[in-house]
Amino acid sequence: MPKLLVVDDENNLRLVVQKEMTRQGHTVETAADGEAAWTLLEEQDFDVLLCDINMPRLDGLGLLRRMRERAQNPPEIIMLTGQATVESAIEAMKLGAYDYLTKPYRINELGALVVQAAEKQKLKIDNQRLRAQIERTTNQNMPEIVAESAQMKEVLRLVRRVAASDTSVLVTGESGTGKELIAQAIHRLSPRSSKTFIDLNCAALQDTLLESELFGHEAGAFSGARARKLGLFEIADGGTIFLDEVMEMPAQLQSKLLRALETRSFFRVGGVKKVEVDVRLVAATNRNAMQSVSDGTFRSDLLYRINSFEIHLPPLRERREDIEPLARYILQKIAGQNAPELAPQTVDALCSYSWTGNVRQLRNCLERAVLLADNDIITTKELPPEVVYKSNEQQSVSVSYNSATNENGATNSFHNSAPAALHEMEKQQILKALEQTGWHRGKTAELLG
Repeated sequence: MPKLLVVDDENNLRLVVQKEMTRQGHTVETAADGEAAWTLLEEQDFDVLLCDINMPRLDGLGLLRRMRERAQNPPEIIMLTGQATVESAIEAMKLGAYDYLTKPYRINELGALVVQAAEKQKLKIDNQRLRAQIERTTNQNMPEIVAESAQMKEVLRLVRRVAASDTSVLVTGESGTGKELIAQAIHRLSPRSSKTFIDLNCAALQDTLLESELFGHEAGAFSGARARKLGLFEIADGGTIFLDEVMEMPAQLQSKLLRALETRSFFRVGGVKKVEVDVRLVAATNRNAMQSVSDGTFRSDLLYRINSFEIHLPPLRERREDIEPLARYILQKIAGQNAPELAPQTVDALCSYSWTGNVRQLRNCLERAVLLADNDIITTKELPPEVVYKSNEQQSVSVSYNSATNENGATNSFHNSAPAALHEMEKQQILKALEQTGWHRGKTAELLG
């Protein structure tokens, strides 16, 4: 629930705004002048400040100057005045005001502005929390990125190299490999780290909603657009925007994105005024980018624009050295200081499994194991049956191969024919039994005798 501070020396107007904003679901405090407002700002955190300009003791512009100089976490500011001038509006915007309304204004117009300003403040606070979280990590300033393998060490080297520039980056890799974490790391290590980082999954929204989400819209632009909405490109001005699953973007929106990247400007949906922004783009996809271009589903010129620098994330099965330390890190994130240990057989099973869902699947597996564990050690009993079965199968194949070779390196012909077929038959029989019992190991053992 957004918290508002209304500052106005007109008692009746101040009380009306307080009543209406409270009715709309906001928590509201009031002050009669800038000095009283400053006292409250030192004691409490507010999301939005509604402030008159002409007031005794300390006027609105004076309050803005003081906030700019001293406030640690200032709210978004909407200026309200009955004596508007171009000069005062420009001055207020230079001092960091979010917007400017002239009295008399419609309460619905003010309410819509408050909602937008509160959303921007929430994004700002969320980013501050993200940066604080990142600062607490010691993994080379890159949170949740485990890099024991040579492949991931190379990824981190590329991240450090490209972060210092303003180059557009395309992060590729299978679903669940951690592409968003790489995007966050690029932002964290870049000169834009003090600014906003915003992410959007392009596959999660319908075409019309995606355009509005990216570029915003004006009031009346389409049915239901009752007020102006800022797009993510505008909110991320000065910072970084991360577009996940960018290859899912519809064709008509691809051309608008290309123009926005080339000109650093765009028009809101239904708008006639050009909006200029300075945003760095990091995009990601789990598709073959060149194949998408060949198929005609993605523009080649847009691909060249967003793919100035590519970072490929290898799947977890190709960097097995990372699985054990990553699993222990995930357990600490899930359970904190009470994180259970991994039994040696559990580590073997985790490191042998293929993890088609990558890090996301590994995390889900460990969350399940923590819930099922009866003590402070996770055994193979707490792992999904398919993880244990695949591990045992792989180890069995290894044992069969080793025993098939004599001390002189010669291969026993017995292991080259019938036993291989027998092993495959046993495998299929076990799989069928597991499916019949719903992957219950005990019932499967009874069924197989």
